Amino acid sequence: MDILDQALEFEQRKMTFKTTSERIEASREVKRLILGVNEIYKQNKDAKLMDLMKRLTVIKQKIEKRLKGRLAA
Repeated sequence: MDILDQALEFEQRKMTFKTTSERIEASREVKRLILGVNEIYKQNKDAKLMDLMKRLTVIKQKIEKRLKGRLAA
């Protein structure tokens, strides 16, 4: 499975991360996916790839916001 398929699968996945460790793991995975898609984007400058990276970034921000909220409390 290539990086684009993994990114699309991650985007469609249900986002219920019950534990902090699941959130950390998801955050790391989505970061890896974003960086992988970015490498492909650098080569062919496809606007669809940029849109995918933006959608993944929104998911990553939501996960990290939840992480930081729990850690600060």
